[in-house]
Amino acid sequence: MSDTPARLLGLLSLLQTPREWPGSELATRLGVSLRTIRRDVERLRDLGYPVQATMGAIGGYRLVAGKAMPPLLLDDDEAVAIAVGLRTAAGHAVAGIEEASVRALAKLEQVLPSRLRHRVSALGAATEPLLTWDRPTVDPEHLSALAAAVNNREQLRFTYRRRDGVDTKRLVEPYKLVSAGRRWYLVGYDNDRDDWRIFRVDRITDLRPTGTRVAARQLPAPDAASFMTEKLLELTPVYRAVVTLHAPIERMAGPLGGAGVDLEPIDATSCRLRSNADTLEWLAWRLLTLGCDIKVHEPPELIAHLRQIGTRATRAASPSAA
Repeated sequence: MSDTPARLLGLLSLLQTPREWPGSELATRLGVSLRTIRRDVERLRDLGYPVQATMGAIGGYRLVAGKAMPPLLLDDDEAVAIAVGLRTAAGHAVAGIEEASVRALAKLEQVLPSRLRHRVSALGAATEPLLTWDRPTVDPEHLSALAAAVNNREQLRFTYRRRDGVDTKRLVEPYKLVSAGRRWYLVGYDNDRDDWRIFRVDRITDLRPTGTRVAARQLPAPDAASFMTEKLLELTPVYRAVVTLHAPIERMAGPLGGAGVDLEPIDATSCRLRSNADTLEWLAWRLLTLGCDIKVHEPPELIAHLRQIGTRATRAASPSAA
């Protein structure tokens, strides 16, 4: 990249990502030498951008937000992505973020070119959020502190409330934050337990960065989301159902098609279902909405649950229930 202004903008765009960039990686990304990177960093500093350099094997360059921080540079797609994200921020479980998102969106739309304002407003007018039930919220400052620790590979100390309500002290190397619907999770390496753990962010208190930076560990999974899914399934009881459905397999293949479902024909008018689920309520609802007679063979918990539903349904439909 021989065009110096374009190269500086490219370097600034990379440095605005909240992480440290080794000089060698910046040089590779921009197609220049390490010497050019060092010279361009000095040019950015002269322009007022607070670029911090750290030494060592895991050191590099990072942009530090300061009082004299020059304006943020965004391309068209980045600006639209931020605007859309602010519009949908109220759907996430971050305490107090709704009003802040509205204020930030109003400021952003004032400086957007007309073509981008039209894209953002059109998308906003064409969509409507689905209202969901209440869930625990998390402190946005907590999220910011956790995100900074993840990006800086900095150990954290915090108090964590387990599912049984007991508070425990933890020393953790944070790996990634995972947003799962209206809950946030931290995936990290628990030093005291010498193993990877998942922490619900709304149960984390007394968060204290240690200032100690550590080398990145190898997560025993392709990514943090896959790791979390696997661990949550291990912690959740799974019920394996075996059910006879008095309907042709061709009729059941559509509503029951998908992962975790095994259908096999018994004869021309019935088939056998084998399926897994983490709750009896889900299994019962799924079976009762198929529109055919069924015979549950296992598990016994599902049989008992269906009997309870049947008893309640009978009472509700009887004349005396009124």
